[in-house]
Amino acid sequence: MANQHHGLDRAFAALADPTRRAIVARLSRGEAAVSALAEPFAIGLPTLLKHIRVLERSGLVATAKSGRVRRCALVPDALREAEAWLGAHITAWESRLDRLEAHLADKERKAGHDPARDTRCDL
Repeated sequence: MANQHHGLDRAFAALADPTRRAIVARLSRGEAAVSALAEPFAIGLPTLLKHIRVLERSGLVATAKSGRVRRCALVPDALREAEAWLGAHITAWESRLDRLEAHLADKERKAGHDPARDTRCDL
């Protein structure tokens, strides 16, 4: 369990940076060479490589060198793990909000308030 949280920590830390999120977004369309990933950014290649290393250490991206070209690819399982964690928390909060909504509707009903006859305009 602790290892799972460590992996999530690294994934979310890596995704905290907008440049790395842009790299992940680009790689979601398919693998790419580092030089192609560098094109839209106004940063030097060494800086981009640092971002790629962070993504690689987080498990979100895998790289492979073929000759002089280093190619990067997204690792879907790492994203699925983060998605599962977020999904569980979203589901829990949606359930809580649904229960709150039902509770408030019940309180209004018990107080004799009929929302269908309400002529107020809530802006």
